[in-house]
Amino acid sequence: MLKIAIVGATGYAGEELLKVLVNHPRLKITSVSAKIDKPQKIDQVFPYLKGKLDLICKEPDFSQIVPDCDLAFLALPHRVSMDVAPQFLHGGKKVIDLSADYRLKETSVYEKWYAAKHKDPEHLKGAVYGLPEVYRKKIKQAQLIANPGCYPTGIILGCLPFLSKHAVFTENIIVDAKTGLSGAGREKEALLIPQMQDNFRAYKVDEHQHSPEINQELSGFAKEKIEITFTPHLIPIKRGILSTIYFQLKNRISQEEAQKLYQDFYQNEPFVKVLPEGKFPQLRDVVKTNFCHIGLKVNPARKTAIVISAIDNLVKGASGQAVQNMNIMYGFEETEGLK
Repeated sequence: MLKIAIVGATGYAGEELLKVLVNHPRLKITSVSAKIDKPQKIDQVFPYLKGKLDLICKEPDFSQIVPDCDLAFLALPHRVSMDVAPQFLHGGKKVIDLSADYRLKETSVYEKWYAAKHKDPEHLKGAVYGLPEVYRKKIKQAQLIANPGCYPTGIILGCLPFLSKHAVFTENIIVDAKTGLSGAGREKEALLIPQMQDNFRAYKVDEHQHSPEINQELSGFAKEKIEITFTPHLIPIKRGILSTIYFQLKNRISQEEAQKLYQDFYQNEPFVKVLPEGKFPQLRDVVKTNFCHIGLKVNPARKTAIVISAIDNLVKGASGQAVQNMNIMYGFEETEGLK
């Protein structure tokens, strides 16, 4: 039985991990910890865990947590995980980090976008970017997984099939994405709710911290430098991300050809669903699931293509994908606990 520690258990990502992992048949949760005012039973923090998990949530004491786990999920803020992950890794444990601390391969890029010096370049070098649709083989062997960001997950999955065939010009990929308020985290969401009632706005226009992550992964996949134009928006709902991606095609292709390209690319992926021609994703179909839905529209005359992807930012965009990575790492059925 795999022994699991969750550090940062009371945030949105930590809570989502608990929801999935308490029903996973292959593991035992041995520790839940977080920045918390006083030790409290986890079923008092989240009453629906009554009878499912009988553990005290308290400030992390790594001298106790590390010896009693095989794998740690770090659902911590950016800039914090790089202090915590080495304590597990030096103890011979595996880590899945849900923050951005191990996603960007160049420390200078991390330091520019997150305004902090990277404290763990030793482990950064060996971290595997946890997007199963691209890195499944590496994930199987990984000691440290950098779980992708929520925006990057939906955007990258929307781009890969066209990039795989070099079918689009890469210098002018434009992304317009919209997210629910939970992406800001539990504390910030409480502040946003009154601001966003009957409202809808762009933020961090062409300067969101997920941009270098998206550029890094698309560039690596396409083997050429890619810098997207990316504008995120907040919408007054709790969860979900819908990304609309605009491409200029190199050659005229038909809608049927584009559909087949996307369907063939994802035909063996358990959590990516390419919708039929004329159908487009909507958030209600992916919320509280680990699925990414993709729809596309091609205009052969103008040589343009529009791809729309939808995910739940807390599941496929965070904790569900983290569990998917765990399943791959330990040779479990990839969908176990997620369907």
